Amino acid sequence: MSDQLERFIFSKHDIRGQVVTLTDAYREVLEHNQLPLPVQKLLGEFLAASCLLATTLKFEGMLMLQARGEGDVPLLVAECSHQSDVRGLARVAEGAEIAEDANLRDLVGNRGTLVITVDPQQGERYQGIVPLERETLAECLQEYFTQSEQLQTRFWIEASADTVGGIMLQVLPGNNAASAAENEDAWETGIQLASTVTAEELHNVPHDELLFRLFHQMEPATLGTTNIRFKCSCSAERSARALIAMGPEDVYRLLEEQGGEITADCQFCNRTYKFDRDKVEELFNAPPHTLH
Repeated sequence: MSDQLERFIFSKHDIRGQVVTLTDAYREVLEHNQLPLPVQKLLGEFLAASCLLATTLKFEGMLMLQARGEGDVPLLVAECSHQSDVRGLARVAEGAEIAEDANLRDLVGNRGTLVITVDPQQGERYQGIVPLERETLAECLQEYFTQSEQLQTRFWIEASADTVGGIMLQVLPGNNAASAAENEDAWETGIQLASTVTAEELHNVPHDELLFRLFHQMEPATLGTTNIRFKCSCSAERSARALIAMGPEDVYRLLEEQGGEITADCQFCNRTYKFDRDKVEELFNAPPHTLH
C-alpha cells in the first residue's frame, strides 16, 4: 500500500471515497525541503490532499494545492499530475521559531488563503480560493467544497515524520440510494465511521483491510489502485522556454548582470540549470545586435 491510492464507492449509496498512503514519495519531497517537524507534517498533509483531489478529476494536467499567508510559513505548495506524480515545497521565514503544536492557521498566519488550481493540458485553467479560517487542512478543504463546489465532502488526514495517510468521502449525484433521505443517513453514518480512524491505521493498515474495518456495514466496493511517485516536472527545456518567453533583450541583459552565466534553480527539487552565452545564443539563433 506504500505510495498508493485506492478509490471506492458504497454500492447501495451515492457516496464515493478514496484512501491514500504516502511514504517514499513523501520522504523524497522532504529530502528537498529542510523543515521543522510541524512544517514537514503539514507539507505531507498537502501532498496527500493533492492526490485525493487530483484523482477525483478526469483530466490531463496538474492540480496544485497552495496556501499563502503572512506567518512563519508564508508558502506551502503541493502538486499532483494526472499521472499521479507529486512534488511539493514549503517556505519558512528566516529566524522563525516553530512551535511543536503549531497548526495550519498558526503557521500560515494572518490573511491566509487556500488556493486550488486545476491546470489542464487542454482547456482553461480553473482556480478556487477560500480564506484559511480553520485550524486544519481537512477543515479548510471541507469549507472549500461547501462554499465553492457545493459538494458534501470530508477529509481525514494524518502525517508523521515519514508517512502520511488520508481518507476522502464525497456525496455524488446519482440514483443508487433508495431516496435522498436514505443517502443523507448513509452520509452521516460514513462520517461517523471514518471519524474513528487512527493515525496508526492510516499509516500502517493495508487499504482493503482498512476499508473493511471502517465501512464493512456499508459494503464498500473498490474501483482500482493508483501508484503515486515523486517526480519533478522541471527540465532544461522548460527553463529554456521560460528564457525565450522573456525575450532576447532581457535575457542578454540578465546574462551580463550574472557574469556571463544564467542559473535557473528549481524550487521543488533543487536542480540547477545553467545557460552560458553559447547556450543563450542557441536559444535565439544569433547573438544580439545591440544592447540597450
